[in-house]
Parts: sequence; C-alpha cells; structure tokens
Amino acid sequence: MAAPEAWRARSCWFCEVAAATTMEATSREAAPAKSSASGPSAPPALFELCGRAVSAHMGVLESGVWALPGPILQSILPLLNIYYLERIEETALKKGLSTQAIWRRLWDELMKTRPSSLESVTCWRAKFMEAFFSHVLRGTIDVSSDKRLCDQRFSPLLHSSRHVRQLTICNMLQGATELVAEPNRRVLETLASSLHTLKFRHLLFSDVAAQQSLRQLLHQLIHHGAVSQVSLYSWPVPESALFILILTMSAGFWQPGPGSLPCRLCGEASRGRAPSRDEGSLLLGSRRPRRDAAERCAAALMATRRKSEVKQMPRAVPTTRVTRRSTQESLAIGGTDSKRELYPPATSYEASGTKQPSSAPAATSSASSSSSSTSSKRAPASSASQPKPLKRFKRAAGKKGARTRQGSGAESEDLYDFVFIVAGEKEDGEEMEIGEVACGALDGSDPSCLGLPALEASQRFRSISTLELFTVPLSTEAAVTLCHLLSSWVSLESLTLSYNGLGSNIFRLLDSLRALSGQAGCRLRALHLSDLFSPLPILELTRAIVRALPLLRVLSIRVDHPSQRDNPAVPENAGPPSHIIGDEEIPENCLEQLEMGFPRGAQPAPLLCSVLKASGSLQQLSLDSATFASPQDFGLVLQTLKEYNLSLKRLSFHDMNLADCQSEVLFLLQNLTLQEITFSFCRLFEKRPAQFLPEMVAAMKGNSTLKGLRLPGNRLGNAGLLALADVFSEDSSSSLCQLDISSNCIKPDGLLEFAKRLERWGRGAFGHLRLFQNWLDQDAVTAREAIRRLRATCHVVSDSWDSSQAFADYVSTM
Repeated sequence: MAAPEAWRARSCWFCEVAAATTMEATSREAAPAKSSASGPSAPPALFELCGRAVSAHMGVLESGVWALPGPILQSILPLLNIYYLERIEETALKKGLSTQAIWRRLWDELMKTRPSSLESVTCWRAKFMEAFFSHVLRGTIDVSSDKRLCDQRFSPLLHSSRHVRQLTICNMLQGATELVAEPNRRVLETLASSLHTLKFRHLLFSDVAAQQSLRQLLHQLIHHGAVSQVSLYSWPVPESALFILILTMSAGFWQPGPGSLPCRLCGEASRGRAPSRDEGSLLLGSRRPRRDAAERCAAALMATRRKSEVKQMPRAVPTTRVTRRSTQESLAIGGTDSKRELYPPATSYEASGTKQPSSAPAATSSASSSSSSTSSKRAPASSASQPKPLKRFKRAAGKKGARTRQGSGAESEDLYDFVFIVAGEKEDGEEMEIGEVACGALDGSDPSCLGLPALEASQRFRSISTLELFTVPLSTEAAVTLCHLLSSWVSLESLTLSYNGLGSNIFRLLDSLRALSGQAGCRLRALHLSDLFSPLPILELTRAIVRALPLLRVLSIRVDHPSQRDNPAVPENAGPPSHIIGDEEIPENCLEQLEMGFPRGAQPAPLLCSVLKASGSLQQLSLDSATFASPQDFGLVLQTLKEYNLSLKRLSFHDMNLADCQSEVLFLLQNLTLQEITFSFCRLFEKRPAQFLPEMVAAMKGNSTLKGLRLPGNRLGNAGLLALADVFSEDSSSSLCQLDISSNCIKPDGLLEFAKRLERWGRGAFGHLRLFQNWLDQDAVTAREAIRRLRATCHVVSDSWDSSQAFADYVSTM
C-alpha cells in the first residue's frame, strides 16, 4: 500500500509545481501573446494540459487538488466535470473562490434555457443540479454526450438528488417507477430529506403499475419525508383514481396496494397488518368506488385504446364472474362497498363451488342498463352559469345499440364494472340531485349524511401543509373526497383552488372548512380561491369564508363572471343554505391580507364594509375590477378603512374607473397610516387633469408616511410626470422612495426634464423608479441620457418596449 500512496503524493507535488511554474511563465509572456492574438491559435499552454490531466485523474488526485493554493485551484475549477465541481465547492469557498460563474456557464451551454426574469437565482449550482436531476430522470438528456456530465464513478441521479427541492412529474407519471426501483433506493432516501415541493403537470391516463409506483413514491416522500407542498397544474380531464390517490396520500392516509410489500419504514408494528375498514373505505365512503377499482379502470382505458383494431361487439349482460372477481379484489384490500354488498363475498362461491343466487344476475342486468347513461353524465361539478344549478341524474332504461364494449377479457370487464360503480346513483331507480347533496345535506357536519365514513378512527401519517390545484376541474366525486379530507386536515396551512369548476360544491367546501376550523390544532391560515362562476355573489362568499375561518390570515378570492343570484330575471333561482349566508354580524377575525377580484356589475358597498369592520388586523387590501354604484359608495368604503382598519399599510386598486372619484383619491393620499398605494389602470387623470394634478401633488407633499406610489396605466404623460416631480422639491415633507410610472405614455424629452428637476433640487437617492412600457424608443439617445441622469438619483428599472403597440393610447391622448 506504500507504493500507491507515494505515487499519489509525487503526482500531486508534480501537478502543483508544474502548474505554478506554467502560470508564472505564461504571465511573463502575456504581452507578446496579446500582440499575436490575431494570428493562428497557439497550442494549449502547459498549465492547461496539466489541468486537463488533473481533471481526468481526479479519482486519484482529488485530495491533492483540494490542497492546492487558491490561484491554482481557481484555474482548475472550470476544467472539472460537474461531479467533482460539486464536491469541491466547500473547499473552494474556504479559499475565497466562487463557482457561481462556472455553474451559470454550464447552465447556458447545457440546459440552453433562460431563467424567468421574475426569478432571482441565488445559487446556480443548486439550480443546475436540480434541473439536471429532472432531465436524467425523464431521459431528456444524454449524459454520455458531454464529458462534463459523464463519469463512471458517480451516479447522476444520486449525486444531484440532494440539491432537489422541487420535483415535477408530468404526463403519464414518468420517473415514478424509476425512483421506487430497488437500484435507486438511496436516491429516494436522499429525496425524502431534501425535497420540499412536488408538482404534477399535464397528467394523462396512467396504468395500474404507474399508479402503484406513485403510491410508494408519495408514501416515502410525504409520509416518511419532508415534502410539504403538492401542486397540480393543468389537468383538463382528471383521472378520478389518480386524483383521489394524490389527495389521500397528501392528506396523510396510506394503504398498500394489492400485492405490494409492507413498507420497511413504517416499523415492525405495521408489518403484515391488514387495513381496517375505515382505512379501506375512507376514500369515497360506502357509496363510492374503491381506489383500486378506479385504477383498474385506468388500465382498461389504456387497454381499449391499444386494442382499437379489435372488432367491436355488442354489449352483453355481464357474467357473474366479473362481479365476483371485482368483489374479491375489493375485499382483498379491506372495506366493503354498498354496491358490491348486493352480492355475498366472492370467496364463498369460488371456494365452495356453490352457485350465486339468482338475484345477483338480475341486479347485474339492471346495472348494465344504467351504466351507459350514467357514465356519460359523469362530468365536473355543475356550473353556476346555468339558470338552475341542480342537475338531475336518472337511471335510464336500456336502449338499442346504446354503447359497445371494445375487446374482451378481464380489462374491459373491469372497465364496465367500474363505470357501473362510479355512477354514484341511489339504488333501484332512485334519483339524485347534485343540488340536494350540495345544499340539503349540509345542515350538519356529520360526513355520514354524504355516505362518507368518519376519519377519526383511521391511522394517519405525516401530511403536507400546502395544497394547490390550478385548472383541475373537480367532479362531484372529487369534490366530495376533497371536502371530506379537508374537514380533518389540521396540518394544512395554505389551500389554493384555482379555476376548478366547483359550482354548487362551494357549499360543501364551506362546510368542510367550518368543520376544519373547529378542529383542535387547525393551522389553515391562507386560502386562495378563484373560479369562472360562483353560485354566491363574491361579497357573500367572502363573508361566508371569513365567518367559517375566523383565524384566517390571508384570503385571496376572485370570480370572473357574475353569479346567477346577481340576476333577478333568472327564474327559480335557488338560494344557498341558511346556515351558509346569514344577516348576522361577522365576528372579529384575524385577517391580515385580503385580495378580491370582482366580476362585472356594481357591488354593494355595505357588504364589503361589513367585512372590513370585522377585520381590524387588516394590513393589506387589494380590490381588482371593483365597481360601485356611486362615488359615495366608494367613499363609504374608504371611510370604513380609516375608522376600522388602523393597521392598514398597503392599499391597491386595479382596473377601476376612478375618474369621478378624485376627492376620494385625495382623501386616501392624506391618510397618514398608509405606506403604499397602488392605482393601476384606474383612469385617474381622465377628467380635470389640470386641476387634479396640483391637488394630488399637494396632498403627497404633506404626507410623510407614504413610502410607495404606483401609478401604472393612468396616461400620466409628460405634463403629468413633470407635475409629479414637484413631490420631491425642497419644500416637500414627502418620504416617497418607490415610484411606478409604467405604461403612462411618457416620452424621452419629458423623462429627461424630470431627471433635470430632480438634480436641480438636489434630492438624494429615493429608491426605485419603474418605467416599463413607455415611449422611450422614440428617441433612444435622449432616453439613454435621461436614464443615466436618473441613475444618479435612484435605481431605474426599464425595458426596451416597442411603442408602436400603444397606438390606441396615443390617439386617446392627442
């Protein structure tokens, strides 16, 4: 062993001496080299050759390279592959060296994408390694194509996994099977400690094997890991089985799939334990399908697509074997189902060889006649845009040639069996109305009224704290599952539901949030809710949410279109349950941030004032597209803010016509508690600009607490900008340090004059000035001079915008 150690020492010593000598020699010849730069390229210097040799033999020389002096090490760092560059990071920092520029260059050359302008990259090493992990996992990058990525001594997934904070799973769950494979056990263990956010984008139908892999993946990353946030994006047609699987696992519920091995992390107590009835049936209750039955549906859908060439056959009455087989699989995972309880357990027939009672085929036959119509009526929750939100599902009689079944065998039979169960109708011809479930069954908080079992007796694991659903339409089945889980999800801190088509299911959501608020240890503090329609007017919905969640700190709510209740001409407009909407006063709440996006139409100011009066801790308020019947109503809202919201620091108005509310705007600018005010596209200077601007400037000069003013999209123009410059004059007591004048038709000459006035008054640096989307390209030289002068006073943020796009604004200000 002495010989290799001595050779390693001599090699390191040689590299150090040769590198130092070469660096000294090349520094002496730097001047002649510059003169001959235009000639043919010189061969690589000795130092570069030594550096390449060192990087190629890092497996032997690594410890010696770490001991090199800083100047020599700095020249070797760009020659290392990503694995040794990552390993030497700590040593480089101790020697005062930074690898950020190297990682940034690797990103530009290998990833070939530009980060978003809104993204602030603090560590390019972590960003590169996280993206590298995702590309290797999906197979979208070939590590053998570049020597900087290829090294037989390292596993790309394992080496980069500790830098992964956010993982995205797309399409047909690519990567889930690879991560749970036995060769990648250490990768998964590393992810369990490093991963914080799990995202799903553009999911498609997946087979049973992929869902089983996802189940194991979520179990280790959430239940035994550090994942705290799950987000779903852009899933136009959610697969029920997969969606429910993600929800229940995120909520902390775990049930091994059929035939799966016990989890080695759950402890010896859970090994071999059969799932209890509550665990097996907590997903959708006794009237909903089992999760594994839904997964068989996904497999059948995949199979039927692949067997499209098979000749279609008329649908026949399903045999008893299908029901027995499905029942046996359902019982094998624990729990029972009321639809399947129509038959005795399958094991009694198959074990003893006895025949099934004659009533079973009859029930199965009736199921076959109804499955065609019910499966076609499974859709997302009823939209509130319809005149009557109650949709009636009837058990249809069999029709000739109503539907055909593709292929044959167990997969298509499982598909038929699943469609029969998922229909979720009442038994034997009874009718079910969504409105009845959403409204009539909400008077109590007992989930059994919806056919859902209680969750208290079920074993729960660690759950996430942030759940986000963006553009994921929720069917009634999915909404029932979500609300059932929410009612006891005490670890949830932030919930985002964006454009999910809740419809009348919003009442069920409110009931579940009220039940959650009553749970000991409830941590829900942020709720973001947005949708195209709502069965409730937005202010009534806001009152209901604040009443249900008095401990909420952040509430963001947006409805794009008016509800049907806003239109009295709609006949038979059903109202919400009495316990959801009441005339009683809203109790005092803990709301600190309120953001509201309104649909078109005048809003009742008293309802908004009632919310503001109960929110004494409010610090930030944002109103988007709000319309009031008169300026007096708007003034009533502002007066309420002044009297009841003494802690308010930030106030924002967007896309509101305030041309007739100039006195109210002056009232706001005189408020000595506000620190930041935003008037975004509010048409402030549309009327009486010559009189209003001096009054506005005078109010701001006397306000010493206002720190930020944002006026984008108000057509300020050059004249308005020069008038605004008086705020920074010598006789002003204003402490304004942030000014946003984007999209205000400002030209270069006006901006230059504004800069000269600031210089004349000798005002010190006042912070940030935003100039996006102004007409600065009309005279580039003048614009550059103006920005140069302004940068001596403030930090200027601008862009190269083509002002020809603003022709309409130009015509309107002529």
